[in-house]
Formats: sequence, C-alpha cells, structure tokens
Amino acid sequence: MGNGCRIPTVFGVKRRFRLNMKMNIRCALSWLVLLTGVTWFMACSKKADSVKLQGAGASFPAPLYLKWFKTYSNAHPNVQVDYHSVGSGSGVKNFMDKTVDFAASDAAMKPDDMVKVEGGVQLLPMTVGSIVLAYNLPDIPDLYLSRDAYVGIFLGKVTTWNDPLIVKANPEAKLPQQPINVIVRVDSSGTTFVFTQHLSAVSADFQKTVGVNTKPNWPVGTRSKGNEGVTASILTTPGAIGYVEYGYAHSQNLHMATLENKSGSFVVPTTESAQAALASAQLPPDLIAWVPDPDPKHAYPIVTYTWMILHKKYDSPEKMDALKAIVTYGLTDGQKESEALGYVPLPDSVASQARAAVAALQDEAPSIFD
Repeated sequence: MGNGCRIPTVFGVKRRFRLNMKMNIRCALSWLVLLTGVTWFMACSKKADSVKLQGAGASFPAPLYLKWFKTYSNAHPNVQVDYHSVGSGSGVKNFMDKTVDFAASDAAMKPDDMVKVEGGVQLLPMTVGSIVLAYNLPDIPDLYLSRDAYVGIFLGKVTTWNDPLIVKANPEAKLPQQPINVIVRVDSSGTTFVFTQHLSAVSADFQKTVGVNTKPNWPVGTRSKGNEGVTASILTTPGAIGYVEYGYAHSQNLHMATLENKSGSFVVPTTESAQAALASAQLPPDLIAWVPDPDPKHAYPIVTYTWMILHKKYDSPEKMDALKAIVTYGLTDGQKESEALGYVPLPDSVASQARAAVAALQDEAPSIFD
C-alpha cells in the first residue's frame, strides 16, 4: 500500500457491482410500473366491456327466461343478467321507474302507461304458455271441468268437489264430499289478468262482479304470491285448485284439469292445443294480441303470449347492444328450449315480426355481443 500501488480490480468490481445493482433495481421498477399499468388498463378495459342487465316482472315465463340468460351468459361471460320474478305489475312499475333495464309481463302494458315512458316502449312477444287449473285430489287423476263448473269455483258458487256441476262431467269418478280450497294470486299478476280475461269472456256474471284485472277482488280463495307460490300452495293443500302456468304444474307433477272450450270440447293443455288456440290470432304492429276464448274445436281455452318490455332508446350503447343480442337469441335458438320447460315455441311469423322490431331499436354498427 505504501509504494503507491492501487488495487483497481477490487474497487472497480465493487463500483461496477453497485452501478449494476442500481441499474437492475431501476429496470425492475420500470418493468413493475409498466406491468402494473398494463394490468390496470386490461382490468379497466374488461370492466368497460362488461355489461350487467337488471330485469323484473312476470313469474309466468321466469323458468324459460332464466334458462336463456344462463345459456347466453355462459357463451358471453361479459354479459350478465339479473332477473327477478316479482309479478307483471311490479315489473312494469320498476320499468317505468327506471330501476330496471327491461321488464316482462303477461298483461302486456297499458297504453296510458306506455305514453309516460320517455323515448318510447317496445313490447316483444317471447313465448306462449297455457294457464292450467291444477288441483290436489290424489285419487282423481283425470278431472273434467265444464265452463260453468270452473267459473263457479272461482266465483265461490261451486264449493265442494261433489257439486252436481262437477259430477255431471265426471260420471265415473268417485268425487269426495270435500271442500274446494281455491288458491289465487295475491300480487299484481299478468297470469291473473289473462285468467280473468278468459273468465270474463265466458261469464257475464264474472265480468260484472270480478272483471278483468291484474289484481282483482276475488270473492273466494287463499292468496299466494307468484306462480311459484300458487304451485306450492296447491301441493300442500288437500282439495286445492288454482291457476298457474303449465310449466309450473308440469314440473311438480300436479294433476291438471281437462277444460271445456268454446266449441264444447274438453281439451287437455298440450303444445298442439295451445297452437290451435293461437291459429286465428293476427299480431298488429304493436305486437300485442289476445285470444280470450278461442273458437277452434281442438283449442285449449286459456292461452297467451308473454312479452318482454324494452325501451326504444338507452343511454348506454353497450346495454342496448347486449339487450338486442340476448332477445334475438331468445327469438331464435332460445325457442328450441321452450317446449322442454312447458312453453310453446312462437309461430315462425310471430318470431320474425319480433326480430324485425328488435332490429329497428337501433340503427348502428353490428353488436359486439353477436
């Protein structure tokens, strides 16, 4: 050390080591910042591309709609649909209050309510269903009800299962001397609207005393909420009878009455008898049509379309695109899932009209959700 010799190697190595360490740390920090930025950007982009839709309304088509939404979301994970089966009346109210993106109703929508919706409303028939009279009489698997009998039951005038009006149509059945426990809807219901519309078409007495309504003042019956609630009440109440959408009764293996139609034929609810009921129904431009009491001999007497309700304009183009894509799915491939769940596929002409109405909702570039 005293002869002036230096040890450049040792100090040079240390210096280079420190410099390299600093450079490596700076490089690592730079990459960390870059990766964090990329991750953040991708997360934000993913979030921006994701769409969550809120819907509410009819319990009538709920099993089918939930099936459609699940199938579609599985194929398009960026689109999620949250649908609440709260009844047609509540669904329409939520739609008008703008607390949901779309609604569903078996009672369509009143013209007076439509004009209150800024930007316009589009109703779309999505499927067809039969309303059946399901009952709880384990020893009577086949029950025939005349028009006078089932109107009388819901007017509170036919009160026991061995009433002469019921016995007349079931001469070989051992009908019990048992009270009829009527089950009706408590909520504002499109199913109730369609059922009371039919009973009013059949009976002037019913039209005068109860009338067509989503929430009538029933003269008889235990109240239950939704098709789900009525079905559960029928299952657990001996001697019960109530009106529900066919799919609910079918899924729970409930007995369903064979009903007398306008031509005097007794008809069971099937896809064919529902299609016969709608054969004469022509959809007007607003896509709302009713068949309160169909004429054909083989027609089941209580059949209806059920509608989705959309705004004609949305503030969010992403929601508009997603809704259009989901509804189009329901009007195409989704129809193939209808019959298995107890619904009736739309006639081709009706599905075509509905798809045209969907396409007219927006004239922009093709949907990113197709």
